[in-house]
Amino acid sequence: MKWVIASDIHGAAASCARLLEAYEREGADRLLLLGDLLESGSMEDKEAIAVSLNAMADSITAVAGNCDSSAHRHMLAFDLDDYAAIPGPGGRTVFATHGKIYNESSWPPGMERGDILLMGHTHVPASVRYPTLLSFNPGSVGKPRGGSPRSYMTWEGSLFIWKTLSGQEFRRYEVEPK
Repeated sequence: MKWVIASDIHGAAASCARLLEAYEREGADRLLLLGDLLESGSMEDKEAIAVSLNAMADSITAVAGNCDSSAHRHMLAFDLDDYAAIPGPGGRTVFATHGKIYNESSWPPGMERGDILLMGHTHVPASVRYPTLLSFNPGSVGKPRGGSPRSYMTWEGSLFIWKTLSGQEFRRYEVEPK
């Protein structure tokens, strides 16, 4: 199964459209959204994003970000949980969260040594191997920081790849068995 993983769209409709083009181009099976989807965009942009994402709600797993207010959640046809636990490569579990509540220093419930933490929130792409876990951040679709590009990740098998919205690879990480 191939996943596209993205975070921090922040109401940037044009960038969200490019993400969904990348999703199609990648031939992905699932879209994993790590929060902060609609906040900061105009009402027109928020509605455009909601319509686009709702059209593929059955293919989306999403977690809530610190900017995903109840006023915006009602626009979406899918749930936003605090975190999601997904069976991962090599006997690991992949924990998807935004990063505000759960992060490298505050693990999601059930996370064990060696598991993978996927999170957004910082708007900077990252892959960090800590002594107890792997932490990956796809960066931001709508508001990148630190000179990073608008980006997303793919996950297929044990391989995670970071890409710009145009599809240019700039980082990869092959996960070893647990």
